[in-house]
Amino acid sequence: MENSFNPQERIAYLSRTLEEHNHNYYVLNSPTIGDREFDMLMQELQQLEEQYPEYAQPNSPTQRVGSDINHAFVQVAHTYPMLSLGNTYSIEEVAAFYERVKQGLGDAPFDIVGELKFDGTSISLTYKNGQLLRAVTRGDGTMGDDVTRNTRTIRSIPLVLKGNDYPDFFEIRGEVLMPWATFERLNEERERQEEPLFANPRNAAAGTLKLQNPSTVAARGLDAYLYYMLGENLPTDNHYDNLQKAREWGFKVSDTMRVLHSIEEIKEFIDYWDVERRNLPVATDGIVLKVASIEQQEELGYTAKSPRWAIAYKFQAEEAITRLNSVSFQVGRTGTVTPVANLDPVQLSGTVVRRASLHNADIIRSLDLHIGDMVHVEKGGEIIPKITAVDTDQRPADSTPVEFVRNCPECGTPLVREEGEAAWFCPNSNHCAPQIKGRIEHYIARKAMDIDSLGPETIAQFFERGMINNVADLYTLTVDDVATLKQQGRKWAQNIINSIARSCDVPYHRVLFALGIRFVGETVAKRLASAFPSMEQLRDATIEQLTAVPEIGERIAQSVVEYMNDLDNLLLIERLAQYGVQMKAVDTPETQLRSNVLDSAAVVISGTFEHHSRDEYKTLIEQHGGRNVSSVSSATQYLLAGANMGPAKLEKATRLGIKIISETEFLQMIDE
Repeated sequence: MENSFNPQERIAYLSRTLEEHNHNYYVLNSPTIGDREFDMLMQELQQLEEQYPEYAQPNSPTQRVGSDINHAFVQVAHTYPMLSLGNTYSIEEVAAFYERVKQGLGDAPFDIVGELKFDGTSISLTYKNGQLLRAVTRGDGTMGDDVTRNTRTIRSIPLVLKGNDYPDFFEIRGEVLMPWATFERLNEERERQEEPLFANPRNAAAGTLKLQNPSTVAARGLDAYLYYMLGENLPTDNHYDNLQKAREWGFKVSDTMRVLHSIEEIKEFIDYWDVERRNLPVATDGIVLKVASIEQQEELGYTAKSPRWAIAYKFQAEEAITRLNSVSFQVGRTGTVTPVANLDPVQLSGTVVRRASLHNADIIRSLDLHIGDMVHVEKGGEIIPKITAVDTDQRPADSTPVEFVRNCPECGTPLVREEGEAAWFCPNSNHCAPQIKGRIEHYIARKAMDIDSLGPETIAQFFERGMINNVADLYTLTVDDVATLKQQGRKWAQNIINSIARSCDVPYHRVLFALGIRFVGETVAKRLASAFPSMEQLRDATIEQLTAVPEIGERIAQSVVEYMNDLDNLLLIERLAQYGVQMKAVDTPETQLRSNVLDSAAVVISGTFEHHSRDEYKTLIEQHGGRNVSSVSSATQYLLAGANMGPAKLEKATRLGIKIISETEFLQMIDE
């Protein structure tokens, strides 16, 4: 009897087989078949799913490669809030935490689980009936972005669980990471293509997870470690044991976790990993300590900001010594010239460091830097390495002091340094290439004109091909122009042209911000738009009229007047107006005054909130007559304090006697 082919069974078999091989390769690091054999199985599954789409599943292994479909992210509420952990920086603070737990549990015996604090971007995964249902970013702790499609491309995250003893519905949290090797490879590629480098693996992972193209996410090679399970029917009452079960179901759980029975064992764990972390394939910035018993966790409870049953110990910044070979000078969007130290390559925080920021001329002078110096390089938060000291005992006899340039390294214009400012800048704003490209990148940003589908690489291509020389030129582009940058790129080009057209609906205050006037940020732009509700009025404003506006000082006023007195800028504004960009304020629900209960009070926002986002609270403050300010000073009336707020702001507000109000108190004030 002839065997009949059953496509549904074959698709199911291939899916199970490929998931098993994915787990072996990406989680267990012990593949059992070669790449060619794996690719042949994957190709067969893809062909069958195309031929029999009714049998294809959303969690099929073929989803690991992603698709080119562009999906906007939607906000999803967390079932359980994603709180931040309290940070400690010394063994004494860890011992104090241990004593607080001991007292909180009435001297009942307890264990602590020690884990590495992976330095990536937090993710919450929800599983239903053993299949990945949803993946959500941390967001503000209450709401996050649904990044399920992108998360399916991360091969160490199981799409379908192994075994059958998992809860029907549960949540597991972890960290999405970019391994050091991937980070180095991507930055080398970007450097070859003269693209902006990623600052660190954490930012690279977070940015990758939020890309609109899942196929690009798949190519980036993200990884993930899972570290906490939540739900109604967890396997055990023990955090450590729950994660061991999660490992059996296919999750990647770090094998560095340990159950610690005393403060002495905790100290040993910290001391060991303070050294050994340098050999790990991913970035870490500390240790997390959690009470093991779920019941005891619930007994200890939470503060407004963080759980009482867990704490993070942050490692001290790493430091290395290397040679300073030269100093180069980079020009930013506003013309500010930043010196960058070029170093002998040195390993630091898991990556090879070749450059370090020197910030400004004063830093160079204070360090007394000479070419050829042996310098101490620190990487505090794995953001940008910095030089902290010089070993003058090793200074070569023929070394020469580092001199700050006096002319723009890009266009040759003499640099300017304003009184009271640390930075030197190039005043040739309209004819200096990095400034032009930087201003265009600023103009298209989400909080400015929100022109999506564009990025620094595309802007650079437009500029280098002579297609654009300023932001107004964006509105002259056609689909045919843009499509020349990308093979079969007409759909991509149409998206860009549509987005440019939509920017004409962006309100006037954001247009002011988008222009990139020196010292005019989001808040200042709103102040100016409110006081001078048309571009024509702002153009004619004097320094005296400008400084009469709250929050507008002499420096900002002078910058606005200089901008408006420049003929090139006026011609640019005129062209933008001709293309339909908003040049006067129009009342919208966002800008309409709902009450004057705050009566021009200066309000500082800090922390995360439950009922509204920070941006929404800024709007509410303005709608009720208040003023948003970024830093605490004696002129501040209120500090709106959310969870996980900055300790420096809290300390300063307390010292100055500023009224600190909670989210609930603020909403009661405005009677929402």
